[in-house]
Amino acid sequence: MYDKYQSPLSERYASREMQYIFSPDMKFKTWRKLWVALAETEHELGLPVTEEQIEELKAHQDDINYDVAKEREKLVRHDVMSHVYAYGVQCPKAKGIIHLGATSCYVGDNTDIIIMAEALKLVKKKLVNVMAELSKFADTYKAQPTLAFTHFQPAQPTTVGKRASLWLMDLKLDLDDLEYVLDSLRLLGSKGTTGTQASFLELFEGDHEKCKELDRKIAEKMGFAGCYPVSGQTYSRKNDSRVLSVLAGIAQSAHKFSNDIRLLQHLKEVEEPFEKNQIGSSAMAYKRNPMRSERMASLANYVMSDMMNPMLVASTQWFERTLDDSANKRLSIPEGFLAIDGILDLYLNIVDGLVVYPKVIEKRLMSELPFMATENIMMDAVKAGGDRQELHEKIRTLSMEAGRNVKEKGLDNNLLELIAADPAFGLSLEELKKTMEPSRYTGRAKEQVEEFLAEVIRPILEENRDLLGVKAEITV
Repeated sequence: MYDKYQSPLSERYASREMQYIFSPDMKFKTWRKLWVALAETEHELGLPVTEEQIEELKAHQDDINYDVAKEREKLVRHDVMSHVYAYGVQCPKAKGIIHLGATSCYVGDNTDIIIMAEALKLVKKKLVNVMAELSKFADTYKAQPTLAFTHFQPAQPTTVGKRASLWLMDLKLDLDDLEYVLDSLRLLGSKGTTGTQASFLELFEGDHEKCKELDRKIAEKMGFAGCYPVSGQTYSRKNDSRVLSVLAGIAQSAHKFSNDIRLLQHLKEVEEPFEKNQIGSSAMAYKRNPMRSERMASLANYVMSDMMNPMLVASTQWFERTLDDSANKRLSIPEGFLAIDGILDLYLNIVDGLVVYPKVIEKRLMSELPFMATENIMMDAVKAGGDRQELHEKIRTLSMEAGRNVKEKGLDNNLLELIAADPAFGLSLEELKKTMEPSRYTGRAKEQVEEFLAEVIRPILEENRDLLGVKAEITV
């Protein structure tokens, strides 16, 4: 196993559950389910397919003779016909009606849609669980004041929970997109060589209604709301773009979260989990590197760049189909899902073990709060009889002096002392310190979190309560 390339997506990042969805076993068992559905429907619509033949197909639906198919493919160089042959070896009575009227895309494209739908369901499950954990974190820290940043420069205070609600809002938008795309996925159905259903119209002796019923019944048997009403030989490759767009959206949200965690870890305010025996650096034993967040960012970059693949494929297909999509699809679709699966496992693992340091948060906030409180201080001084315009200029000048003390001399912020020493303000240092209550400056942050969780997030979690309870395990 060590003498050939192995994808790190399988070895290190993606779950076994997601890997199975894109496994050969899942693919070829789905082919056989589709062949059974086709035979059943053709029987129901009056074609010479017997119940005995259908039962024989069902009996061997899951015990695929891979060795026979592999040897046959060496001879005929066609994967679908090799598996038709292998299925026929196991089902001698039914071999003459397997794949009747269909093209390769009947099993190939319908299976691709089915697999993407199953993979999206797993992504949804993990996404909802990340949202559940993140909502707990936001609720716990909804009232914990912290310094907010714009341009990574100190701005007005917010709360730790309110910042988490921004991450959560991004995921809510991703869930909206995922559910829309998943709900709108349809099967290709049985459309024939160029999408005209000509072969089936021939089989049904010109009966257009039976051709339509064939698609409807197959979709129903495979658990779909219907088939795309028109297509070439393949379903429109724009569907792959739509699916990968959902994954790229989740990657964007995860990357943004991972960036914020890495910055917060640098500030020593919030840290990702760090296990007892974990090594942060081979040289610097004291280090606690944010390796999980960094891995999230790395995988997210891959998924976002992977989005280009289905766009190129969809835009360059010729007329009813060309085969320059095949090799690309085999790579870009599975690996996009495997990567996003790894990202969501990391996201869940990080949020589940986030460590918050309130004292560090408070110290940094208090070092900047005097600057942010100047408007309130000025208003108090005006109420005491001061001149607003004169006070504004004085507070501007004193703020610049305090800023120089911090930046040039390395001193603590002494703005309050400077204001107390100026008789124009008429405020004592004790009175000024009373204005330094951080919660006075966080606005509606706490209430916004409460409302967001109650009105938006908890209804989503309640609607998807059967998906909750996932615990993420990361390999390394």
